[in-house]
Amino acid sequence: MTSPSRQGVHVGIDVSKRTLDVCILPSPAGGPDGETFVVANNQAGIDEILSRIGGLGPELVVLEATGRYERLAAISIAAAGIAVAVVNPRQARDFAKAMGRLAKTDKIDALVLARFAGVVEPRASVIPDEEARALQGILVRRRQLIEMLVSENNRLKTAPAALAGRIRAHIEWLRREVERTDDDLDGAIEGNAAFKANEILLRSVPGVGRVLARTLIAELPELGTLTHKRLCALVGVAPFNRDSGERRGKREAWGGRAPVRAVLYMGALVATRFNPAIKEFYQRLLDAGKPKKVALVACMRKLLSILNALMRDRAIWRCPHALTP
Repeated sequence: MTSPSRQGVHVGIDVSKRTLDVCILPSPAGGPDGETFVVANNQAGIDEILSRIGGLGPELVVLEATGRYERLAAISIAAAGIAVAVVNPRQARDFAKAMGRLAKTDKIDALVLARFAGVVEPRASVIPDEEARALQGILVRRRQLIEMLVSENNRLKTAPAALAGRIRAHIEWLRREVERTDDDLDGAIEGNAAFKANEILLRSVPGVGRVLARTLIAELPELGTLTHKRLCALVGVAPFNRDSGERRGKREAWGGRAPVRAVLYMGALVATRFNPAIKEFYQRLLDAGKPKKVALVACMRKLLSILNALMRDRAIWRCPHALTP
């Protein structure tokens, strides 16, 4: 039996809290469904994966995004110099259905991910470094605190008098926690020269505040490295056609990174009032009869395009109107 070529080897890893199911295609032993094995989802298990795939020279390793359980594997594999793509589980499941794989087990999912890597060839993910992951964690905690604060304020409106005082005390505690978390964010930015420089670039654009700038730094590391269309699709503000035959469906934007999209929405909303370029663009769309929501999503794309260009060129934003006499 001949050993597989160093070219064309793809690896799929199905992730759970405790285990990693791995499939290598083509199999080093020549099996039709690849070589599969299971390891613990810890550093020792990941080291075993690296020892088994390292000599094969895989083109790509694909894992599903689980929220957190895939992070250690993705970081360790990328650190070993192997391309890693962390993909949306819905993409992988739709691919499995297209293959006729209706059953779902960890072993089957690993095989599907390996085939997905070879057929679809998703773009390798940008894996954040330790400081970027720490910044992400602080931002996530801030979002959680804000959500709890909103919920408690809503509860206070209908709470009986016996509970209102305790809810107010909790609200005050949450506000102090948000302030402390903002201080943590300030410290993380000030302690990293690259973060600080990027924040200065991003906040030079009217409409971009601290929360948007820091969310982009932590959760959109691809900013400045991708084309405008790819970046819009990644964030989830790119409109997709829904056409069939003579029918022309409504174009919709969906998917992508929801936390980034949420703060980008608020940034675009502010920019329609205070950023001359976005304000003029927004008004032109409204004058053309576009609904406000459609015009605002278009402004989100335009703002993202501006920020992408600034990060790519490492240039402070200048209002286009200021460049003309």
